[in-house]
Amino acid sequence: MRIDILTIFPEMFDGPFSHSIIKRAKEKGLVEIHLHDIRDYSTNKHKRVDDYPFGGGAGMVMMIEPIADCIDKLKAEREYDEVIFLTPDGELLDQPCANKLSLLNNVIMLCGHYKGIDERLRQHYITKEISIGDYVLSGGELAAAVLCDSMIRIIPGVIGDETSALSDSFQDGLISPPVYTRPADYKGWKVPDVLLSGHEKNIDEWRHEQAVKRTKERRPGMV
Repeated sequence: MRIDILTIFPEMFDGPFSHSIIKRAKEKGLVEIHLHDIRDYSTNKHKRVDDYPFGGGAGMVMMIEPIADCIDKLKAEREYDEVIFLTPDGELLDQPCANKLSLLNNVIMLCGHYKGIDERLRQHYITKEISIGDYVLSGGELAAAVLCDSMIRIIPGVIGDETSALSDSFQDGLISPPVYTRPADYKGWKVPDVLLSGHEKNIDEWRHEQAVKRTKERRPGMV
């Protein structure tokens, strides 16, 4: 998978993309992530990429030209499956969405700022709009990092034990059950006996029951 991210703050991705699962995915050659500074495509001598909104009002708007020029350059080099805009009013990111996106080959992500991007970009360039939650961030970079992580971690070969990703919360429409590790008794707080029994069928049944119970308690709309 190749991911091209358009941003005015490329340095914000240094941490998220230089550690853990995303770092290993890059090292294995399973994903390429390319950062593009939108300011590099500005024709303004001060490298501005925003301007006042037509009609007045508070805030600034990201200009169409530098973003369109960057996307046009990338699309001239290869075909893209999606051009994604990270925006609070987009489709809410969930596990089925992440699963579907993980199957794509080439993706562009646009990180917005200020009051948003010129609407003509949304009408003529953007093919998918995604929100990571019903709240507003200062920019799309954090949302893009979250989206990348959710997609990349389920690409086959990224995680050593692929069954681990398949048993994550929401993969089967349920929240994951409680998990425990050693010691089996800490300050009198004991691990459930069934998990120490070695009886695989009973353990699977217990985990399913706990997943259903926890989902009903914490996400009643899911069951």
